[in-house]
This record gives sequence, C-alpha cells and structure tokens, in this order.
Amino acid sequence: MRVAVPFGKSKIYTGIVHHKHQSPPLNYEVKDIELIVDEFPTVTTDQLKFWEWISSYYVCSIGQVMRAALPKSLMLESETIILKNPDTEIDEDVLDDKQFLIIEALLHRPALKVKEVMDILDRKSVLPILKSMLEQEWIILQEEVYSTYKPKTIKYIFLNSRYKDEEHLKNLLDDMTRAPKQRDTVMSLFMLQTGNKLVTSKLLQDRAGVSRAVIKA
Repeated sequence: MRVAVPFGKSKIYTGIVHHKHQSPPLNYEVKDIELIVDEFPTVTTDQLKFWEWISSYYVCSIGQVMRAALPKSLMLESETIILKNPDTEIDEDVLDDKQFLIIEALLHRPALKVKEVMDILDRKSVLPILKSMLEQEWIILQEEVYSTYKPKTIKYIFLNSRYKDEEHLKNLLDDMTRAPKQRDTVMSLFMLQTGNKLVTSKLLQDRAGVSRAVIKA
C-alpha cells in the first residue's frame, strides 16, 4: 500500500510498502509514516517482482521504477498541485473548519501546493485532511510538470536584402579590402545563396574557412 513520509521541514514523499520487518537500519534514521494512503493494496506482489526485475536489468533503483510505473495522480507529495473539482457542488455546511479554509483558499487561487495547505492550516499533518477531501471528490490532484525539453535550433545566415543587387554588393566588397576574411565570408554567402539556398552558420564557416567570430563581426 502507499504511505506518505515527511522529509525535512516541508517535503513529503509517497512510497510503497515493499515488506515489513523488525530490523532497524544502521546508517540512517527511520522516518515516521504520516499517513497510510490506501485501505487496500495499490500494487500487487507480482508487480513488485516485475519492478525488481526491471531494477536489476536496467541497473536503477526500484524507487525509480516505481516513479515511472505509478500514475502521477497516485503520488501525493509536497509538490503536488491541488485543484478544486469543477464537477462537484460543495455544500459548505458539511465542511469542517480545516476543509472550509482549503476550499475558501481555492476560490481565490487557481491551485495550491501541499506546502501551502500546511501554511494555511498552520500544521504539518495535512494529508489525512486532503485524503478525505479527495474521497469526497471535492478536490483533484495535478502533478506539476517541469519542462526539460529544449527545441533544437539551427542558425541560418542571410545576406542583407540591399546587397542582393550586384552593384551594391560590389561597392560593399570594395569597402572591405582591410577585412579580407569578412570580405571572403560575404562573397561565399552570396555564392551559396544563389538559387535561394538556405545557408547555415556551420556551412558558411566551412565554405569561407572562417570562425564564428568573423561571421558575428
């Protein structure tokens, strides 16, 4: 079953109970379980065995396998985003004081983190309250996604439109006699762009035999 365990002053992590034992660890302090999230097992014994095989085969921790295997909505943690359920009408008369404060805060903000709920209620143990509100379908969870995707970009170089005219280009090249590398770069760009060809910065460097600094100049 899933359990929630506090780490530090404000971090909460969800884990799966793999097995129970009476052997205290020697190298670290045991953390108390703040909340047993489930009444019935979330993960079967066969699934745990499969996770162990994945962990061994891909040389990673079984915790990493768990985080990839479990839906994010099952991971109730300090970075979890709490939203008011738009599909549920809430009778405020049935809310206790703590639940009312959470719902009231969600009426003024689009979302809350578990840490913010702790601050609102001025208490560290808020998971049992959130669990009951989830069961009543008053709130829903949304895992915050941190984008790590960066699109690959390619830099293209174009000759300024006023130098597409050969006479203006000739005048420009005549003015660049004291900067031969830059002059060769402009000439190479003009030749490469014949026929509307797209010229990358790398292609121009190779064709003109210059560095990026020359192109930038």
